[in-house]
Amino acid sequence: MWDDAFPSFLIGLREGLEAGLIVSLLIATLVRAGAKSRLPQVWTGVLAAIALALSFGAVLTFTAASLSATAQEAFGGTLSVISVAFVTAMVFWMRRSARSLSGEIKQKVTQALAMGAGMLIVTSFLAVGREGLETALFLWTTARAAGESAGPLTGAGIGLVLAAGLCWGLYRRVLKINLTKFFTATGAVLVVIAAGVLGYGLRDLQEGGVLPGKSAYAVDLSGSIDAGSWYSTLVQGVFNLTPTMTWLQVAGYVAYLATVMTLFVRGVRTAPSARPEPAGKAPEVSEVAVNTDEEPETAAKADEKSETVKADEKPDAARPSGSRPAPRAPEPVAPERRRPVWVVPVAVVAVPSVLAGLTVALSGSKPAGAQTVAVSETDCGKGFSAPRPGRQTFQMHNTGNKTSEVYLVDPASNAVYGEIEGLAPGTTRDLVATVAGGSYAWRCVPTGGKAVTSQAVRVTGGGGAKAVVPVSENDLAAPLKAYKAYVGQGLATLVTQTRKLSDDIAGNHLDTARTDWLTAHRTYSSLGAAYGTFEDFDKKINGRADGLPGGVNDPDFTGFHRVEYGLWHGQSADQLKGPAQQLADAAAGLQKAFPTQTFDPGDLPLRAHEILENTLQFELTGDTDQGSGTELATADANLSGTRELLTVLTPLLTSRAPHLLPTVGTDIDRVQKLLDGARQGDSWTPVDHLDATTRDRLNGATGQLLEDLAPVPDLLEIRKSA
Repeated sequence: MWDDAFPSFLIGLREGLEAGLIVSLLIATLVRAGAKSRLPQVWTGVLAAIALALSFGAVLTFTAASLSATAQEAFGGTLSVISVAFVTAMVFWMRRSARSLSGEIKQKVTQALAMGAGMLIVTSFLAVGREGLETALFLWTTARAAGESAGPLTGAGIGLVLAAGLCWGLYRRVLKINLTKFFTATGAVLVVIAAGVLGYGLRDLQEGGVLPGKSAYAVDLSGSIDAGSWYSTLVQGVFNLTPTMTWLQVAGYVAYLATVMTLFVRGVRTAPSARPEPAGKAPEVSEVAVNTDEEPETAAKADEKSETVKADEKPDAARPSGSRPAPRAPEPVAPERRRPVWVVPVAVVAVPSVLAGLTVALSGSKPAGAQTVAVSETDCGKGFSAPRPGRQTFQMHNTGNKTSEVYLVDPASNAVYGEIEGLAPGTTRDLVATVAGGSYAWRCVPTGGKAVTSQAVRVTGGGGAKAVVPVSENDLAAPLKAYKAYVGQGLATLVTQTRKLSDDIAGNHLDTARTDWLTAHRTYSSLGAAYGTFEDFDKKINGRADGLPGGVNDPDFTGFHRVEYGLWHGQSADQLKGPAQQLADAAAGLQKAFPTQTFDPGDLPLRAHEILENTLQFELTGDTDQGSGTELATADANLSGTRELLTVLTPLLTSRAPHLLPTVGTDIDRVQKLLDGARQGDSWTPVDHLDATTRDRLNGATGQLLEDLAPVPDLLEIRKSA
């Protein structure tokens, strides 16, 4: 979240300060002119500009929500490029205008005062509106790039609050700011950020089919950089630089950065000498402080004085001597019709909101959240009509008496587009799904009841939507049987190896015991997908000292790590006989109990991701090491167990995600190559002895493998709709 907040913080600070300075100067000029009664007109224009910016953001959001996935990419990419253009123009304009901003605004306010209330509203509206629209567009593009809105909105909010505080300080003459230096420094940073936004936008246009080359990668550092690490996340959030970038992204990024930064720096260097000051005139100062204490005579006051002398009155010198002016009859005064003071502010604030609502409604970009679909044991999908293509939100309301599973499916293939688990009676929950060309129906499976399927509807246009062919327990029966056979063979081997280890220690052959310990531990580590089935045996066989009151000396610290600690910390054979025998007995007990233990078939897809997730968390950090330095040997065994698990799941994955297994296979080979590089015969390099580059590559390759394995649990989740 916070890594995505910085670009929005900077844009909020810059745009907020720019708009705030203009408003502060407007207010100060009015106060000095003795026209405080005109201040509500300024605030009316400001509120109208804010309403316009918020309405613009709403239009962008709802318009994108109604598009297909491909069209969303193209739409987002186009707006990203436009956003970069606006930000670039803003950076150069502020660099050029900061020195003369105060004088220009005072001149505009004087003109607005002479022309009436309407022009003063327009002046403040235009002053703030431009910054508001630029901010809304930039926030929308950064939120889309981040994949979430909390970070960008938080950053922008902090920036705007800080800008408001700075403007208040300027108005009260508490502080001064060198605007030239401020806008120069932040402008340079924004140029770098805009280059990243441009690269992201070009990638979106490639994904949307507008630009070619989406598979032509110029940079692919996924094998050496951990995409989930803090530094990688920070770089991606702030600069939009990713471990993989296409040639077009790189070319656009480099060309923009080189060209714009060169022009920006050149302009900074030449700005002081670009406009020579006239002789005898003090140079302009870029420090700004708004003074409201003095009230010099202004054009407005001069006008008030001049109005005391009427055009049809004669001065005393023009009258005959001793004569008095004849009394004049009072002119009839027409009753003044005053409109309520709230009419104009409400009107200018409401108009942008109404226009935005009309735009959303008439453009067909209203999300399908208004479509409420009823769910019950006997009637599923009541109220469902053919939706428009695009990302849709359906309000699922359970009108029955039983909790129900709800699925949006393709009735021909049973493929699932979206689902809600455990929709309780009388409750309503949103189901979000991308709708494209195809057939759609609702399938409701009440607890303890039979599945009910609604009448199908047909949607045309919008390309194709991603759907998952559901998996039943019966589909996983064959993979589960094959994997249980693999675990049974592994446990038989484990029993033999742990007995050998116990015999080594009993015979005081500690060097041999260290070798046999690693062999047995690798065997157990390769059975990772069955850990959830092993119940209490896993704690006895592979428990850790973490959380135990006595730590490594606690009586409950048993298993492989207890023996490891003793073997590599100089404990005698007599001290290790008991723990070694306990380990061998636990392995034998597990082998005997395993055939009768319940193995949930749903565990298989979950373990495809969890085995290596634990490896990244424990083995590759060295947390589990008790002195042997063999964490990478354990990671290698975990990788072998994952490979075996994917082998039994291959038939199901091939039919549901044919491109997944080749990608995962490449990832596994990359990790295997890095692990092999840390092995020298029967010995392994400890994790903390790896150089920084190798360790980063290993973490990055494992992280990428985890990312590519992440869809497996969802693809092979057991669904009642099957």
